Amino acid sequence: MEDYKSYSQAIRMLRVSLVDQLENGIDFLLELLSSREVLNRDDREVVLGLPGPRAKVRKLLDIVECKGEEAARTFISIINQQQQKTHNLIPTEDSADQPQSKVCSKIMQKHKEVLSRRSESMLYYNTRHGEKIPFSEHYVNLLLVSGHQGLERKRHEVLTFGLKRLSMQQESTKHGQITPAKLFSSVAGSRPVKKVLVTGVAGIGKTMLVQKMLLDFGNNKDHLAFDFIIHLTFRDLNLITKPINLKELVLRKNRHLAKELDQILANDNKLLIILDGFDEFRHYRSCDIDAFVTEPDEDGEVAEVVASLMLGELLPNASVLLTSRPAAIGYIPVDCIDRFVLIAGFSMKEVQDFFQRYFQDHAFAKNMFEVVAANELMLTLCYIPAFCYIMCCILKESQDLAGESPKTMTDIYVQYLVALLRSHTQDRAKSSLNDQKEGASPQMSDVVLKLGQLAFLKLMDHQTLFYGSDQDVACLVGYGLVSTFLDKTVAQEPGCTEDIYSFTHLTVQEFFAAVYCAMTDHPLPDALQHKTSPGEETCKGHLDLFYRFLSGVLSERNANLLSRHIGLRCSREKVETYQKRIIGELRDQCGSGAQILNNLHCLFEQQDPSLAQAFELEGLRVNVSDEALSSMDYNAIKYFLNLTEGNISELDLTGTNINCEALKDLQPHLLRCERLWLGENNLDMNTVHVLADVLQLSECMTHLGIGWTDVSDEEMLVLSSAMRMSHMLQELCAIWNDLNDEDVEALTVSEGGSFVLRFTDDVVWEEWGRWVLARCEVSSNEKLVTVLCKVCNISIHCLEILWAKGFYKRLRQLIKNRIAQCTEDDMRRKLEKFENVLSS
Repeated sequence: MEDYKSYSQAIRMLRVSLVDQLENGIDFLLELLSSREVLNRDDREVVLGLPGPRAKVRKLLDIVECKGEEAARTFISIINQQQQKTHNLIPTEDSADQPQSKVCSKIMQKHKEVLSRRSESMLYYNTRHGEKIPFSEHYVNLLLVSGHQGLERKRHEVLTFGLKRLSMQQESTKHGQITPAKLFSSVAGSRPVKKVLVTGVAGIGKTMLVQKMLLDFGNNKDHLAFDFIIHLTFRDLNLITKPINLKELVLRKNRHLAKELDQILANDNKLLIILDGFDEFRHYRSCDIDAFVTEPDEDGEVAEVVASLMLGELLPNASVLLTSRPAAIGYIPVDCIDRFVLIAGFSMKEVQDFFQRYFQDHAFAKNMFEVVAANELMLTLCYIPAFCYIMCCILKESQDLAGESPKTMTDIYVQYLVALLRSHTQDRAKSSLNDQKEGASPQMSDVVLKLGQLAFLKLMDHQTLFYGSDQDVACLVGYGLVSTFLDKTVAQEPGCTEDIYSFTHLTVQEFFAAVYCAMTDHPLPDALQHKTSPGEETCKGHLDLFYRFLSGVLSERNANLLSRHIGLRCSREKVETYQKRIIGELRDQCGSGAQILNNLHCLFEQQDPSLAQAFELEGLRVNVSDEALSSMDYNAIKYFLNLTEGNISELDLTGTNINCEALKDLQPHLLRCERLWLGENNLDMNTVHVLADVLQLSECMTHLGIGWTDVSDEEMLVLSSAMRMSHMLQELCAIWNDLNDEDVEALTVSEGGSFVLRFTDDVVWEEWGRWVLARCEVSSNEKLVTVLCKVCNISIHCLEILWAKGFYKRLRQLIKNRIAQCTEDDMRRKLEKFENVLSS
């Protein structure tokens, strides 16, 4: 047979069709197969014992397939004899030479035409209703980085990913880059790549990548290893409220495949299924299932169908592409993923390309890019395509906007709001021109606040999708301004059509939420940090940008801009209340040494030097530890330190990935430090030389901590020389580094200064232990586990030392308390492992 290598394969490939065809005659078929001795009595009883005719057919097919080729041949012969149609359902040796390739080819071509037509135009952020923009005019190739690039979710995803982007782009040029056409290609000798997960932050281009793949397949350019690509979006799947099967899911938007769908699904090794937007799935937390769907026509909850596809229980030979924001990947069964791909966004060259395509004027686009390149904040965020669009909108209208170039995130988004409102106003009829001259109409400011209310309520509930049936959304329908900031898609379910809205980007929703909170009588949030307990893991930086936007909107310069152009006004009392709160929280944190970074960003958004008068502290302790710091973070830190005077009693940069350039930039402030902690950073020789300069010049530094920094003997010799010239340094803590005791003994320091290296120096280690415990008490469980991995990696005899007994006893009690409060099973197991280590 040409179509099938064997009769058993024919049964396997046409399994779906056979279930449909045989369910109504299963009892008669069992009699025939028993009379031909294909089935014995036990086989027949096993089949009859199952509930429902379709389950009986499936079991029958399993039994026949297991009995071998001769049984399969007899089965096919019986089936074809019973067919009353002109053509046999399953080809025999005589009929197998008449392939159905012509019919299949027509369906393939029809499907490709449909995909091409659906994908040729793109929704370009705030594209006006009915406006079509050719995909080729604005699509810019996005950088794909292969490998499992997990994002640590203790900060806002846009901020976290921004830290990793440049290094990933540099690495990708060497070995990690991958093109869309190669997503499912495998290296010779390795297992086939069947399941691919594509992740990326909001607005980075995941859906655009999918659209590009569909367009290229439809135009016969790429992905031709597949006969069919089925595209399903989780926005559509959200509308399904009753059990459904895969066949019904496919046909909802692909009715043209109805006649050949069984054959398409049976030939699943030539099928690619794209599941786009897992993070938008209402049931994304419910995909860890025990009940699987194994047949395309088997009904199940939509989460069960999706999970069965991902796990390979349903259509095991099919290829699956899943896209998701990092926020949801913890709920994906990653064990089934063959390839992890991260969209790293635009390189600088691609940002320039985007500007050229947007402005359609080479000289003007070049000039606008130079404006952005001169602003570090703007340039840093332009790796996100959606943000590139926001910047282009601002620059297009910036000639008429009074004020300085944006310095903060809020500055950028306020100008974006004003720019788009100005563009919307200019599109109105001539009869409204007088209103433009007088300022924004009351209706415009009212709609902005309604949008802000929607953004705020949904943000607090972790929602980024809003449905037309929602009362909060329904009240906005009819306002032309709404389409400027909300994207609209239409999801169709048989007998039901639902409008689905989302802000053009996650950060736009956060900004509108802040505007609403600032410009109405809605009370200010209770705390800027928005974290209830040290071990709590639920926040993950969810509201970081919201708080920064809120601070920026409540600043004098942005409040004036919003009042002048939009007619939005915040009360002076609210501004003063907020400023008192941020100063109070900063004063408390600087006194206690608590983590302070997000509050520093909120202060930076204010851009009000007069607030420095409130910082009169006897001991200034600045803790920005355990965060991989970006250039924007360093700007906020330097802004704050510039507002203060006198010595800094403690600056904690532990675990910040600080490098030589950043340390040089901070050098004027390092000279003010009494205690400087740089542990858990990779300090190379260049960085050590910067530290040595600080030691020689400082007139107040007494303690320097560089534990777990991978410094070697050579680096320590440099520091030793600097310590001999130091005016003040009393103690250098260099524990847990790659140092030899013999070499260390050769390092002598005059004037009583000391290296802390040995595990038996009780006095110094007791002080170190108190410091570690204090940090652990305010750390998240995630960070606590990181610390435990280091401090628990010791030999048993060390636990007998006096100071160690007390330290590890208190540490064990801290772990017990965290276990009792922990609600995450995986984290609890990690903590229990360390409890067992310390208890043994």
